[in-house]
Amino acid sequence: MNRRSVRSSAAMRLPSPALLPLLAVLLSALVACQAPTPAPAPQTATPSGDATPSSSGPAPSTAGAGSAAKTGDAAKPAGTPQHIFVINLENKGYNSSWGDNSPAPYLSGTLRKKGVLLNNYYGIAHNSLPNYLAQISGQRPNDSTEADCHTYTEFNATGTDADGTLQGDGCVYPEDAQTLAGQLAAQGKTWKGYMEDMQQPCDHPVLGEADNHIKATPDEMYSTHHNPFVYFRSITSSPDCARNVVNFSMLKDDLKSVDTTPNLAYITPNLCHDGHDTTCADGTDGGLGAADSWLKEQVPAILSSPAYKKDGMLVITFDEAEGDSAGPSEGDSGTPAGGAAGGRVGALVLSPFAISGASSDRPYNHYSLLATVEDLFHLPRLGLAGDPGVRTFGDDIYRKES
Repeated sequence: MNRRSVRSSAAMRLPSPALLPLLAVLLSALVACQAPTPAPAPQTATPSGDATPSSSGPAPSTAGAGSAAKTGDAAKPAGTPQHIFVINLENKGYNSSWGDNSPAPYLSGTLRKKGVLLNNYYGIAHNSLPNYLAQISGQRPNDSTEADCHTYTEFNATGTDADGTLQGDGCVYPEDAQTLAGQLAAQGKTWKGYMEDMQQPCDHPVLGEADNHIKATPDEMYSTHHNPFVYFRSITSSPDCARNVVNFSMLKDDLKSVDTTPNLAYITPNLCHDGHDTTCADGTDGGLGAADSWLKEQVPAILSSPAYKKDGMLVITFDEAEGDSAGPSEGDSGTPAGGAAGGRVGALVLSPFAISGASSDRPYNHYSLLATVEDLFHLPRLGLAGDPGVRTFGDDIYRKES
C-alpha cells in the first residue's frame, strides 16, 4: 500500500472534527442508560426475630437495643406454650435451692440462666399431698391430705364452698370432682403422668387400705402421695388411668415427636431423685444434690425435644419448703390468693418464648400454676385457681401473639 492509501485509511478511521460534538452527546446518553450498581440485599429475620445480614450486606447495628437484648434474647418469638412439662421436687425452701450456696448448681446455675425464676412462688400447705392435688384440681387441703393419706380413704363430702372446692375430709375425691386431666381430655388435648419407679400403670392402694408406697425401699422408690392423679375417681375408674399414668421410662419415646408428646407431661421423680430422702433407700446420697444430678441427666432430653422447641414450657418447682415454714399470712401484702402455708419454694420456668435469665417478684403458688395451664388451653379455672386474686404467669413467661 502506498503512502496516499495509508493516509486515506487513517482519515477514514478518525472522526471529522465536525462530528466530535455529536459523538460526545451519544456517549453521555450511553452512560446514562447503564444499569445502576445493585443495592445491598435486605436483612432477613431468623426464627428468633434477630436481624441477620445477608452475605453481601453490612452487619446490623445494635444501637437502640431494648432491655431484652441485654439478656441475649433480643426478640423472642411471640406465642403461647402448648406443651407443658411440670417437674416437682421435694421439701426445699427458696434459699436452699436458689441461694448462692445451693448444692444444686445445674438447677440454680445452668438452668437458671435459661429461664425465668419466680422468686415469690409458694407451696400451699404441709405436707406433700395437698400441693400436688392443688396443681391439678384446685382443691383445698383437708386433714387427711395434709397427713399424706397413709390410709387410702374415700373423701366424705359435706358440701361445696364459694370457690367450688369440696368441703369434707378424705383422700379419694368423688367422680364429679373435676381435674385438669379431665378438662384436657374433654377438649381433645392429651396428658400423661410419668412416675419414676412405679411398677405398674395407675398404681394405687385398694380403697380403705393402707398405702404401702409412703417410704422408699431399695427395690422401689415410688410414692403414691406424689402422684395426684390416683386420688380422683374420675381418673382411676377410667381406662385413661392405665394409659396415661405410667412409668417415667415411657417419656423417652414420647419425646421423639410433637405428635407423641402430650400437651401436659407431669413428671414425678422417685423419693431419691426428687430430693426427699437425705440418704436414699439404696444407700446412696440423696437430698438436693441427688435431685440436681437427676435433672442434669433428664432435662436436656426435654429441652431438645421437638415439642418443647416448637411451643414448650417447663416448670421446675418444689411441693413445699422444709419443716413447718410458711409464707406471709392470707390477706398480707405479697401473699398469693389461695395462701402460702407451704412456704416459699420458688419456681423456674423455661420456654422458647421466655427471656433467659429473667426473674419476677410477683406472688404465685400452685394454684397459679393450675390457672396458668388452664388459661393457655382456654379452660375454665377449677377450685381456688378460679379465685379472682390468683395471678397467672402470663407476661412474665410468654408474649401473646398480636
